[in-house]
Amino acid sequence: MVKKMKSAVLFSGGKDSVMALNYAINNGDDVKYLLSIKSENDESYMFHVPNIHLTDLISQAVEISLIEVKTAGVKEEELEDLKEGFKQLKSLGIEAIYTGALFSTYQKSRIEKLTDELDMKAISPYWHMDPKEYMDLVIDSGFKVIISGVFAYGIDESWLGRLIDKEALSELEKISEKTYLHLAFEGGEAETLVIDGPIFKRRIEILEAETDWHLDNGTYTVINAKLVDKE
Repeated sequence: MVKKMKSAVLFSGGKDSVMALNYAINNGDDVKYLLSIKSENDESYMFHVPNIHLTDLISQAVEISLIEVKTAGVKEEELEDLKEGFKQLKSLGIEAIYTGALFSTYQKSRIEKLTDELDMKAISPYWHMDPKEYMDLVIDSGFKVIISGVFAYGIDESWLGRLIDKEALSELEKISEKTYLHLAFEGGEAETLVIDGPIFKRRIEILEAETDWHLDNGTYTVINAKLVDKE
């Protein structure tokens, strides 16, 4: 019998960290914690910022404990804060940390350096997966993903708060052909928030949200949300 690894997931509530969590669960790992890094800097190089405050609600929805670490979000210095989070997980018996890294060598290499120092495993299950295949997998797996921030030419204010379904993905493909938009947003073109999916015991219902648009970029910030029983 294969021993289950005690694992944690570096978690933002966006599609990639939720997919990493889904993979870890389906892989048979014993996922004990979600680690959420809350950055005070909107321009953080390492960490997802829009709606990071909702990770607590998502942890309740998936029924996995959340550990939060705050960071000022200063480039490179924020890695020390991440290391403290990893140390905390190590002290709790965690052996492996899953990440949602797809193509960002900057992010992946720094995470792996820290886990190597602490004698832990770093696992990025969807590393270098074809972006179209990956986005199809997200949708086909049953995750409800909305766009919580747009920061690239070709996607405008109308995308904020929009659900990424097959129709939306088809539109993004057409935009990508003209603008070289990365379909999985790995270049920071957009941020996402997952509100439901197969690993959610309850779904998130958004009660109030605020759109903040500046010329060619903007965010969709959830002001109020609650957990709702699934039918």
